[in-house]
Amino acid sequence: MVHVLASALEVLNNDNPRGLPCIKGWNIIGGQLSSSSDGATFTSTNPANHSDILGEFPLSSRDDVSAALDAAHAAFPDWSSMPAPTRGQIIGNMGRLLMENKDEIVRLETREIGKTLKESAGSVQEAIDTCLFFQSEGRRLYGQTVHSELPNKELSTYRRALGVCGIINACNFPAAVPFWKMIPAIMCGNTCVWKSPQDAPLLSFALARIMHQAGLPDGVINLVHGKGSSTGQYLVDAVDEGRVNKISFTGSTAVGKAIGEVCGRNLVSCSLELGGKNPLLIMPSADLENAVEGAYWSGFGTAGQRCTSLGNLILHEDIYDQFMGMLMEKIRNTVIGDSMHDGEVLYGPMLSQKYANDFLETIKMCDADGATKLYGEGRITTQSAPSGFLGNADEGVYMWPHVYTDVTEDMDCFMNEIFGPAITIVKARDFEHGLHLANASPYGLSSAIYTNDRLEAYRFKSGIKAGMTGINNSTTGAEAHLPFGGVKGSGNGTRESGIWVIEAYSYWHAVNDELSGKLQLAQMDVDEIEMVEAEINWGSLT
Repeated sequence: MVHVLASALEVLNNDNPRGLPCIKGWNIIGGQLSSSSDGATFTSTNPANHSDILGEFPLSSRDDVSAALDAAHAAFPDWSSMPAPTRGQIIGNMGRLLMENKDEIVRLETREIGKTLKESAGSVQEAIDTCLFFQSEGRRLYGQTVHSELPNKELSTYRRALGVCGIINACNFPAAVPFWKMIPAIMCGNTCVWKSPQDAPLLSFALARIMHQAGLPDGVINLVHGKGSSTGQYLVDAVDEGRVNKISFTGSTAVGKAIGEVCGRNLVSCSLELGGKNPLLIMPSADLENAVEGAYWSGFGTAGQRCTSLGNLILHEDIYDQFMGMLMEKIRNTVIGDSMHDGEVLYGPMLSQKYANDFLETIKMCDADGATKLYGEGRITTQSAPSGFLGNADEGVYMWPHVYTDVTEDMDCFMNEIFGPAITIVKARDFEHGLHLANASPYGLSSAIYTNDRLEAYRFKSGIKAGMTGINNSTTGAEAHLPFGGVKGSGNGTRESGIWVIEAYSYWHAVNDELSGKLQLAQMDVDEIEMVEAEINWGSLT
């Protein structure tokens, strides 16, 4: 085997369109490049151009995951005992390397999952911001000193690493989200086994190599490629074997619940960032042009493939007709295409053929519910394409924007997430009805309201059951120093990002240091202070 930094990238062929290379990809286990133990592989394909094969990667077996866990456990003692500021310095190096190579990484992300260059740049910048934020947190991994109730006794608390963390993330934010997870994990002294998204293995491989280039010791982060149903499951199974001390997962609610069950029965911590049916309420006092921009981006940015994308658009009945006229004008003029080739587009292809198939299957429930399809014709083809579509539909997997109206809260399409470019529209009688509708789905990730009535804004942010709320802003968006996560069906209450995520990757260790030279027992040896009685008539003072 070859060390991760000892060799150049191996190009399998140069037959791809536009001369783009097809790369031989590897697992990275204990700092070494390795194939799958049984030789099985899979390929990564550009969803905007199916003839563009980015690379061939190991389809990791249970033995490969086991080897990665062995490497993580072996690396844990030295890494966790390294001073936190030194760990922070390595993380800072990662951020600087990402900045130096940002343009190339951005183009790679767009090529592999089809996001626009602008959105990919945002994803990579989020990874950079995370590194720079946690570089300094390495000098602020604070504990506390606490006064004892007994003399000559010192009490203190320290943060301790959990151990080996299993990291499983979706492919829609393949740079930002794994850094949200792994950077605080390793800053706290943990080691990781990272199962890359099946649809973004080349970007994950590139990011892992950058981490090692930054000075990360071998075995601290171990990368295994493969399918969620096999390789990812092997990592979750290792919780039952007592070999994983933490699972951090981003993905569907159904899979998250299954992971939560495994972790729960083993008393192992898990962070679950799951789906959303994010509501956006538009009130009559809102700046409608601004609100239309927010709803349009929330619903169709990233082709609706965000956990924070707009689900239910809730319109007050007094502005319904005016707002819908403005919104539909924008939707009908949506520019769709390959950002690498077509320039400024709102969104590109679906993340992969699998996501496309799932989307087409999911929107069938809108028709089954009796919702009115106002716009959208499924997959874009050469025979059926909106006027704003650019390029050759046969080369990739693109979808029309979809709009469904006459939706009510008893419909499945109101309650369930649609992961793709589709919004469901509901009419509200008044603010109370709008807030009720916003809380009616089983999810609680993101939410938003457009209003210029400050009391309405206050009542919405106070009454909404969600982890995040935008006021006169879209349902999407996050910053590296703000907590990210949801409630209800959108997560188990843990948070990504900011100082709050440290709670997810460390535990509190309380130390009781007895300096008196004798046994002192709290609650039992504490001297009681008796109150002194005085014959004072306090009433006489008034």
